[in-house]
This record gives sequence, structure tokens and C-alpha cells, in this order.
Amino acid sequence: MDEAHIKKILVLVEGAKTDVLLMNKIISSYPILDDYRIVSYCTNIYALYQEMMMAGQEDLEATDILLVLKSREKREENRKLFDEKYTDILLVFDLDPQDSRYDSDVLLALQKHFSDSSDMGKLYLNYPMVEAFYHLKSIPDDDYYHRMTALAELKNKKYKLRVQQETLGSDYRKFAVSRDQMTIVIRQNMAKAHGLQSDERIDWSHDGVTQEIDHLKVLQLQLALLEKEEQLQVLSTCGFFIADYNRSFMEMT
Repeated sequence: MDEAHIKKILVLVEGAKTDVLLMNKIISSYPILDDYRIVSYCTNIYALYQEMMMAGQEDLEATDILLVLKSREKREENRKLFDEKYTDILLVFDLDPQDSRYDSDVLLALQKHFSDSSDMGKLYLNYPMVEAFYHLKSIPDDDYYHRMTALAELKNKKYKLRVQQETLGSDYRKFAVSRDQMTIVIRQNMAKAHGLQSDERIDWSHDGVTQEIDHLKVLQLQLALLEKEEQLQVLSTCGFFIADYNRSFMEMT
């Protein structure tokens, strides 16, 4: 790839450990030549919204996400990162409906605002949290299409333990260790997201599963399910950026 065409991409993740390890794992599975910087925000999406509103005087459209990030960053090496120019910004956060600051209107506003990686940035929400990526008992896992979590499970802090017990090999390090396995996991999640929108099951191997996901529609459906039944469909969208980046990467090798 010509150096002039290499993108410079900022990946903002919520947590400092699991999230960073996962995004590095996903990116390293594919021949991505662009310059990626993964930075941890170290708090959740509701704190991000509050800081953006304060910085933009209650107007999201008036807020520069890089300035918000720089203003709160104490690490000098990371402050310099936010002075740089990026072709794309990706935001990877958890829904965290058990959080005391949970607000469906906030989530909808942020999903609408962060809809284009090359403009304001693109938001990829994990339902309910980043550990959802590992919530497959096998690769592929036919039961994943119906896998759910309850609000009570999240409030009681039982979900992470459940994933650790149910994940393939009971060890995140042994999960999706090849490119094909990684691709299947991402495709299964894309198939589940498309299935949510169409109300019918779509197999992960179907050609159409790699088409662009309507993230706002998925969020609206998940919020409706949460409101009505206090449940969520387990769904990880953090790998969808691979399909957005290069759809051919989603082909089996």
C-alpha cells in the first residue's frame, strides 16, 4: 500500500486490559497495513457523554471528541496522541445497563452522533459488555443465536463469571486462535445482528451477513427488549469494523 494512502485510525476502548487485548487480537488476525492506535478511556460510555456535554455546552455536534479526550488525559504520551490527525475514529464501549447512570436516550444520542468513522467517529456497542465476544461455547456455536443475559445477572455481577465458565476452552487466550476462527466469531455476531433486524435466523456462513449493520436499529431493538423483558441478546459488535474496513477479510481462507 502506498504510504500516502495509509489510514491513521484511533481506536478508543473502554477498559485498560480486556478491551485493549481483544482489539489487538482482532486487528492482528488480519493483514491490516494502516496505522492503528488503541487507547483506553478507563471509564464508561455514560461518563463520556457527560464530559462531551460539558465540553460542548450541552451540544454534541459542537464537541470535538479529541479535545475531550485530551482534556481528561493525565498521561503525557497519550495527550500527544490526541493532537494528531486521524482518518478514522472508532469507539468501542459497553452498554452496561446495570450502571446507575444508564440512560437509553443517552445511548441513542451517542449512536446517532457516532455513525461515521471518518467524520465524528463510529460507535461499536457491546451487549452487555466486551466479554460478550468470548461468549461462544464452540466456534461456530449454534446456540449463540439464542444466547441472552438478564438485567438481574448484570446487577448481581454474575455475567463475567458465566462467560469465563462457558467460553470455549474456559480460557480467553485459547479463544479464536486462528484467522478463520476469528472470522467465524465476527460473522456469527453479524448474523445475529442482522437476525435481530429481520426477526429471522440467518446462518453465519450466508454471504449476506457481512453487509453493513444498522447499529442504531440494533440498539433500538435491544433497548426495547431490555425495557419489556429486562433481558438483552448477547452481542459483540467490536469486530464489525473489520468488515467495514475490508469486507473481503470476512471470507474464509
